[in-house]
Amino acid sequence: MTEKLHVPVIAWFDAHARDLPWRRPEAGPWGVMVSEFMLQQTPVSRVLPVYEQWLARWPRPADLAKEAPGEAVRAWGRLGYPRRALRLHGAAVAITERHGGDVPTDHAQLLALPGIGEYTAAAVASFAYGQRHPVLDTNVRRVLARAVTGVQYPPNATTAAERRLARELLPEEDGTAARWAAASMELGALVCTARNEGCARCPIAAQCAWRLAGKPEHAGPPRRGQTYAGTDRQVRGKLLAVLREAHAPVPQALLDRVWHEPVQRARALDGLVTDGLVEPLTGGLYRLPST
Repeated sequence: MTEKLHVPVIAWFDAHARDLPWRRPEAGPWGVMVSEFMLQQTPVSRVLPVYEQWLARWPRPADLAKEAPGEAVRAWGRLGYPRRALRLHGAAVAITERHGGDVPTDHAQLLALPGIGEYTAAAVASFAYGQRHPVLDTNVRRVLARAVTGVQYPPNATTAAERRLARELLPEEDGTAARWAAASMELGALVCTARNEGCARCPIAAQCAWRLAGKPEHAGPPRRGQTYAGTDRQVRGKLLAVLREAHAPVPQALLDRVWHEPVQRARALDGLVTDGLVEPLTGGLYRLPST
């Protein structure tokens, strides 16, 4: 079963993989790590320009570690979920202090870095160092759910059963396992998508359990939608946009203009302060974090 999946998917990847900067040899482990932070819940098209600017400015972890964390938030721009910028900055500081400025090769050391969870540690170890680890992002989970389990969508949150299946499906050889991780992820991103799946272009359509079962409709809990307009997240984004564009502390009155509803605006600002994304100063001034 496993080889019948690995061989066609990896062959498809060899022929159809996108030429992305973090997949090129010159990206190095740091480039891979930066891409993994940026790509969480964010499309490739939005990440590409920010990624290029980030690596041009901070080509090594030590370069980022020298800067104030607020500069990472500023450079993050409108990628969304800006706490990722603070976590990436924290990881850069730890890499500089603990590992001499080189992204560690050991999975446990990667996992011990601030802001890095199981997925990111496995992805960096696999994509940067060619190691054998199950890499379970949304795309891979969807491919495995359909091709092997026979359901349209995976559960909302990753389960122990999914992790066990991913481990069982790993090729034995390190390099092949790393290639499978990248290939199955790309298949989910380009062909086996959440909507309008391209079964006619899929290299494993003939053995896909979900397709062979007649593509039964999703029977699990409702899938979480992505809402944005009118949410605290939108207000936070507007507040951060003002602070990113300013290179001096910003008065409360300027922030008050970004959103009409004062209670929601205050809640969003308080949340940014609590998350360490905004630093309050005396006199009703605010700025991006300096330490």
